Amino acid sequence: MKLLIVSVGHKMPDWITTGFNEYAKRMPREAQIVLLEIKPEPRSTGKTTLQIMEAEAQRVLAALPQNCLRIALDERGVQPTTRQLAAQMRDWMHQGRDVAFIIGGADGLHDTVKQAAQQLLALSALTLPHAFVRVLLAEQLYRAHSLMHNHPYHRE
Repeated sequence: MKLLIVSVGHKMPDWITTGFNEYAKRMPREAQIVLLEIKPEPRSTGKTTLQIMEAEAQRVLAALPQNCLRIALDERGVQPTTRQLAAQMRDWMHQGRDVAFIIGGADGLHDTVKQAAQQLLALSALTLPHAFVRVLLAEQLYRAHSLMHNHPYHRE
């Protein structure tokens, strides 16, 4: 199973890349985290925010593997606990499907992406910077996997 993080944005600050890579490299092969960066729409073209979001949505949807489970990150989504995320991850592993976590750009995700998703997931009720969400999501996936395997990383 691959855990795809499909994220609008590129040329991230070094600390984002370093943080993301740290958690991604900790994951075992059977739950590999793969980053798919989606080029953001230029903000200097005179397009409206809605037009920008529509263009990014088309790129996101085109990049998604056909049979993957699609989870859009949105602050209005379901907020699982770490234990609930670990239980979901266990189910995904049994299904053998790849899972794509979709992170929007600076303006968020267009409704077409949210509607194409099987689930909306919130890492927090707060609005988080889209670049930071990569790191936070990778850490939570690592934490959930470590919890599944009784690794001492997760403490309660």
